[in-house]
Amino acid sequence: MSQKLKLLPAEQYKGVNQYDPIKYYYWPIFGRMYRQRVELTLDECTGGERILEVGFGTGLAFPNLHDMYKEIHGIDLTADIHAVKSVFEQADIPLFLEKGDVLNMPYQDNFFDTVMMVSILEHLKPAELKQAFIEVSRVLKPGGQMIYGTPVEKPFMVFMFRMLGHNIRDEHFSTEKEIAEAAYKVFSKGHVIPMKSTPPIAGVVYTVGNFIK
Repeated sequence: MSQKLKLLPAEQYKGVNQYDPIKYYYWPIFGRMYRQRVELTLDECTGGERILEVGFGTGLAFPNLHDMYKEIHGIDLTADIHAVKSVFEQADIPLFLEKGDVLNMPYQDNFFDTVMMVSILEHLKPAELKQAFIEVSRVLKPGGQMIYGTPVEKPFMVFMFRMLGHNIRDEHFSTEKEIAEAAYKVFSKGHVIPMKSTPPIAGVVYTVGNFIK
């Protein structure tokens, strides 16, 4: 059964800069696609003791993850950890958040059941992908899963970025194909799920990978 993203009222989110995409989740058409990307990623999470979300931003997935995992850990380069925590403490969702990035994570080996990354890996350069996946594999328990979501670069996606006032080349450095190729080199098994646009005129606009250590 597909999950429905448990969004808070938009004004409750704190701790991110003006570049965070949280506002897009509430838009009529774009918003549905933004929510669906996260929902498809959450659908692949199998639950367990601990999950790590890399690049948690506003923490919009935290309420859903709280239903599936005993502990939610997060790492982010720019988010204000105290501000984000304050939002979810009011909902009795305890969090273990750190500053840092996926290339050098402050966690012990074999620690997490799941590592989740939503729209993060495309911001890495292709040469950094292997190191990121080696680091994710290190912190995962044997049999643990890496779940990632990443946009499919095509004219529609470039157009969407322009409509939202962004140049995709300033923000995205790796394509979905490069990301999948690097993941298959590090992880023993996995699969990639395509997500079509809404309405489906643009074809596949997002992919979700589920890879097992």
